[in-house]
Amino acid sequence: MTAHGDGVRDDAKAATAAEARSSESEGVSIPEPQDRARSIPEAAVARLAVYLRVLSGLHEREVHTVSSEELAVAAGVNSAKLRKDLSYIGSYGTRGVGYEVAVLIGQIERTLGLTQQNRVAVIGIGNLGHALANYGGFPSRGFPVAALFDLDPDLMGVPVGGIPVDHVDDIPRVCPERDVTIGAIATPAKGAQEVCDRLVKAGVRCILNFAPVVLQVPEEVEVRKVDLAVEMQILSFHVARRSQESPDSTGSEHAATGAPQSKNSDVNTGINPVDGMVVRP
Repeated sequence: MTAHGDGVRDDAKAATAAEARSSESEGVSIPEPQDRARSIPEAAVARLAVYLRVLSGLHEREVHTVSSEELAVAAGVNSAKLRKDLSYIGSYGTRGVGYEVAVLIGQIERTLGLTQQNRVAVIGIGNLGHALANYGGFPSRGFPVAALFDLDPDLMGVPVGGIPVDHVDDIPRVCPERDVTIGAIATPAKGAQEVCDRLVKAGVRCILNFAPVVLQVPEEVEVRKVDLAVEMQILSFHVARRSQESPDSTGSEHAATGAPQSKNSDVNTGINPVDGMVVRP
């Protein structure tokens, strides 16, 4: 089962198979998805996830093809960057037609490893942990929450989102039993490293860290840090910068250049978007 349902998966498989046969007949060698993935910049990976979300919405509305310009506008990027990103996964579209939605969904899903589910463990069942455990968007995208852990004895065995809470001491046992591949740490900073060590010991190699601390992990473990406070500080910078700009001079600049005034500034300029945001529990 894919993150977007059997209907999308079947359509994507059929369309991709036809594409592969066509390429073979033309003598074109298409790299395997895992080979393409090694050459994709991390910033492009983040954008691929956005394209997938947009494409899934188009598929639900029974839209079969989309141009690079239409997809770029919906994803909030320019069309040249979108075409470059899609070239990493071997998708170049058809001149005058664009991209087949089902095929592109299948290509991105394979590149992002979404052709199989990744089970998630949430550690730290406070306000943030409760929200993560109850978020319905995870299972629908192929990330079902399979385990919950906390230190509070009053929470032991209490179901949250239909899953009973286990003690953090049980992480090395429970995670392998439930095939957990991703750990989401929503603890205070003080206990985050110990939780991380337990996850690594349990064989979890991908960690989403909401705690305001830098985790020390082995080289083979991937950690993504999420900090909303940092994102707020970045927005604060842009608020302060705009307040210092003269409205008259800004307007005259646009008038002189003929450039449209945009209300949607790219706050991620110069920042690695894959680092994401940070939430303080």
